[in-house]
Amino acid sequence: MDLTPEAIEQLKADLSKAKTYEDLMGPDGAIKKLMKNALEGMLDAELSEHLGYQKHSPAGKNTGNSRNGKTKKRLKNDNGEIEIKVPRDRNSDFDPLVVKKYDRTLGPIEDKIISMYAKEMTTRDIQSHIEEIYGLQVSPTLVSNITEKIVSIAATWQNRPLESSYPVVFFDAIHYKIRDGGKVVSKAAYTCLGIDVNGQKDLLGLWIGESEGANFWLGVITELRNRGVEDILIACIDGLKGFPEAINTIYPNTEIQLCLIHVMRNTLRYIATKDYKEFVKDIKKVYSAPTEQAGLLELENVEQKWGKKYPLPLKSWRQNWTNIATFFKYPEEIRKMIYTTNAVEALHRQFRKVTKSKSLFPNDDALPKMLYLAYRDLSKKWVMPIRNWAFIASQLSIIFDERFCKFIK
Repeated sequence: MDLTPEAIEQLKADLSKAKTYEDLMGPDGAIKKLMKNALEGMLDAELSEHLGYQKHSPAGKNTGNSRNGKTKKRLKNDNGEIEIKVPRDRNSDFDPLVVKKYDRTLGPIEDKIISMYAKEMTTRDIQSHIEEIYGLQVSPTLVSNITEKIVSIAATWQNRPLESSYPVVFFDAIHYKIRDGGKVVSKAAYTCLGIDVNGQKDLLGLWIGESEGANFWLGVITELRNRGVEDILIACIDGLKGFPEAINTIYPNTEIQLCLIHVMRNTLRYIATKDYKEFVKDIKKVYSAPTEQAGLLELENVEQKWGKKYPLPLKSWRQNWTNIATFFKYPEEIRKMIYTTNAVEALHRQFRKVTKSKSLFPNDDALPKMLYLAYRDLSKKWVMPIRNWAFIASQLSIIFDERFCKFIK
């Protein structure tokens, strides 16, 4: 956008005269004038690009479209209102990027309203805060329209293309009460937290289902494949029956690691209180052993000591040993990362903080909208690779060779 020398000199004069905040940001303030001129200049440049020729250029003759005057438009922003003139084209198909056709706000005011909504402020609360802090009077309709944009933003995010490979993906679910057809039902919010080849966390998606089950997870994993995920090296899951088979149906080479915390919880449900402390001490020797062979020897010791009294939980360890013992293949740094689903459960704890005042969600749309906003705020902190990633990546490149290395950009 080009400002004429006269306009630049006028802006300099306005800025030099400014002695108060009102002189800068008031209705006729220097900053308002600068923003107005900048926006109008960018809009004119956009229209020229849209038409394919500059204003007054003979190249525009007989092109089938031309400039058609300007329309006044008022935009609200953090510091009040700005009135600008938006250029029109004769065919009415010019849709500027700088200021969209139906936008009535400018700058981060929308982000602030969405942030307030994410913290469960009511429409009335948001109205009063915006008026008190920024001196803007916003209607309930405007607040509702802005917050409703979250649905389409979340849908775009949910369907975005994903990376080709994730060395580690944590699968888990968190449950909420939702009103459905006049009844209150418990539904699961399925979450997939991936660690990419650069060691960065990435929430791959959020899905709402009636209850946690292997069939639903199969649909989720199929969607990941359709969105571009070609390979998952290690999948960390809870003890849901049929889950490993569902993953290996889509990704047959993926290593499965059952979360040891889930395995322990399921085991200890069957242990009498008087035996609890001693049993925990014994079973801990199994998964803290240095090798899988040593772990199996410790499991045999536990079976000899407790097998007759508690055959059912120990039978589960034997049946699921292949997926329990996966972590023994890896060095300590990788073991600590994969032997529990703590990474995704930490995300769920943040979800709980945001939704703790919501004992019931009115519909299926309300829950993912709130969870997406919670994720959006939390992901701003995911700027660094996970701890020890340089060492972990070097080990994965040796263990998985081409499967890991071919996706490094």
